[in-house]
Amino acid sequence: MKTFTIAALAAALLGGVAHADTIKVGVVGPFSGPFALQGKNFKAGIDAYMALNGNTVGDDTIEIIYRDIPTADPAQSKALSQELVVKEGVQYLAGFYFTPDAMAATPLLEQANVPMVVMNAATSAIVTKSPYVVRTSFTTWQTSTPIAKVAFDGGTKKVISVVSDYGPGVDAEAAFKAGFEKAGGAVVEAIRMPLQTNDFSPIMQRIKDSGAEGVFAFLPSGPTTLGFVKAFNENGLKDAGVKFFAPGDLTQESDLPALGESALGLQTTFHYAVSHGSAENKKFVEAAVKAIGNPAELSFPSVGAYDGMHVIYKMIEATGGEQDAAKAVEAVKGLSWESPRGPVTIDPESRHITQNIYLREVAKAEDGTYYNKEIQTFEKQGDPGLAAAK
Repeated sequence: MKTFTIAALAAALLGGVAHADTIKVGVVGPFSGPFALQGKNFKAGIDAYMALNGNTVGDDTIEIIYRDIPTADPAQSKALSQELVVKEGVQYLAGFYFTPDAMAATPLLEQANVPMVVMNAATSAIVTKSPYVVRTSFTTWQTSTPIAKVAFDGGTKKVISVVSDYGPGVDAEAAFKAGFEKAGGAVVEAIRMPLQTNDFSPIMQRIKDSGAEGVFAFLPSGPTTLGFVKAFNENGLKDAGVKFFAPGDLTQESDLPALGESALGLQTTFHYAVSHGSAENKKFVEAAVKAIGNPAELSFPSVGAYDGMHVIYKMIEATGGEQDAAKAVEAVKGLSWESPRGPVTIDPESRHITQNIYLREVAKAEDGTYYNKEIQTFEKQGDPGLAAAK
């Protein structure tokens, strides 16, 4: 099987060198199951970009081929990525909502001569696994480090951290702890929950028993984050004055209608809010809402996908449609543009995205809807997680 795989990848590589009239982009993500809304946001971001910029680059037509992984499944991710490269002849791989899925596909990239554009998965180490990985999303170090300063500066000195036990959760725990302790605070206890945890009552009791003044939390966006925030309120922690700190995954816009009044005032730090006030974002939101159908479903994975397509278009332009992963990636190192989230740059060394991180507070609009209101900007944030790993 291993010999066949290598031979198949080699054949795909040889077959892909010639100039193509149609350039295929393979997108792997959760398009069904409990995280289907995140995959729907991937597609909305991609559709929005192509609606605003066309489906051609030079003489080449861009075709998107989707593959579904309902929940994190590294073996399936690798198999589907291999299928996209070998059978479908894609020149680019993209998407990847969960870190384990992105990690599993990276060993294919150099052999297949295919770049990977990570549109969501948020563990710092992904970009170190292959020189052909570029990230247009964020990392949990990048979004969790600023909230540590916000917490300490706001008067909280003792915090308990609660995270999902997988790559981004471990990163978030480490990022908050590093920032909070550097400021002078103390993390009194660190809890790691299995990724599939959905009963949070025992966790809430441990938070109460810890004597902490605040809780730092990270879970993957979707049903789990919604359940955690609801449990925090329903178990009386908010009423007891326990402060809540988190990156923006926990108040994604698509969860706010369900959270309702209980979310009001929650502060998070994140790279994007649908309410961002720039002209570029207004244009993006209009196109993305048209693509997704329901404005209440639009959330942050859409902007990672939108900007991911911008990077892929620039790669195609730089290579003239030829299959040359090294040249494609080299062309976007240092690339800067005005994203719907604000000014961004692909760091030429790490291939990770440098961007503003915003402190947001859940607020209620005049029409009764809830939104993340940006109240502070941390400019030009890189990824502290890469430095911490060295």
